[in-house]
Parts: sequence; C-alpha cells; structure tokens
Amino acid sequence: MSGEREVKKCSRCQESKPRTSFASNKSVRDGLQAYCRECSAKYYRQRQSAMGRTVREKVPVSPGHKHCRGCGEVKPHSEWHRKTSAPDGLASRCKACKAATDPAGHLRRKYGLTEAQRDEMVASQAGLCAICLKAPAVQVDHCHETGRVRGVLCFNCNSGLGLLRDDPEAMYRAADYLEGNAWKPTLVAPGVYRLPS
Repeated sequence: MSGEREVKKCSRCQESKPRTSFASNKSVRDGLQAYCRECSAKYYRQRQSAMGRTVREKVPVSPGHKHCRGCGEVKPHSEWHRKTSAPDGLASRCKACKAATDPAGHLRRKYGLTEAQRDEMVASQAGLCAICLKAPAVQVDHCHETGRVRGVLCFNCNSGLGLLRDDPEAMYRAADYLEGNAWKPTLVAPGVYRLPS
C-alpha cells in the first residue's frame, strides 16, 4: 500500500512516476497535478506556440551553473550578480551581458538622461571634470534632494561630494582647511566650547 502512495500515474503520458515528478496542486485530493512535470512543460510550450508566442527551450545545465538569456552561454554562478527576488537568487543575465547593456538603462532610470544627453554634457565641459578640471568626466553628479543633474565629474570629485554629504558649509571649511585656516572651537567656559559660525 505504501508503494502505491510513492508513485502516481500521469494522465498525459500514462507512466507511473515518483510523486516528486509532479508539481503540487492543493485543490486536488492527492495534492499533486494530473500531469508530470515533463508533460506539463511540453503542454505549456504547445499552448504558447499555438498562441503565436515564442517559448524558450529549457537548456540543461550542470550544478553550480546557469544559462544566460542574453548571450545564451552556460556560466558558473560566480559570473552572475545576486538577485534575492529571483527563485534561484541570481540575475537573469550574466555580469558581462548586464555590463554591456545596462549603462544606458542606468542613466535613463536614475537620471532621466540618454547617453547622447550625457555625452553632450561632457562635451560642453571639454571632456573634463567640472570641479578639478583635470580628470576625464565619467560620472553623472546629481542633487540627492531634488534629483536634478548638476554635471559630469571624475570619480574622485564625485566621491568627495558624497563623502561631504553635499553640504556647502562642510566644503567651505574643507577649502579653508586646505588654505591653512583650520577652524578651532573657542573655549567660553570650563568644558563649554563655541563652534565658529
């Protein structure tokens, strides 16, 4: 009796298969789909083709690898970015495909810019960072409060603005510090200091 419960007959291919070969279906008495997983996949592809939709064929991959939808290659998991919302925890395209196609999407989503608009800004700055005027302009800078794009900077200048939290007062103090005018708090009473205004 227990042997009968461990297998189920697929109503499509008529083969008796282990219960693990069937997807779950809580609305059925035995809790399993009528078709085995293999037949369900074939049936799904047939229905999609009949409706004129293209269906990707499942590519066999060895453990620790994944098939990339972008380049069509099977690559090890180390070649993928993590994506917690995906069933396998990995992105749908490998790192190389994502790097090749994502810069334009990143510009559009984050800054509302096309690559042509960004290139026009860089050209208007003679290709140089808008702050140091020495390094190539490679990173779009924007106001974190309003989202407004301010210009294109080098990596170091853009990082510097971020590290100083886009605070003009902190930047003025940094400039004074570089000129040798380091600010110091004034002692007004024992243990009480006044900061410069």
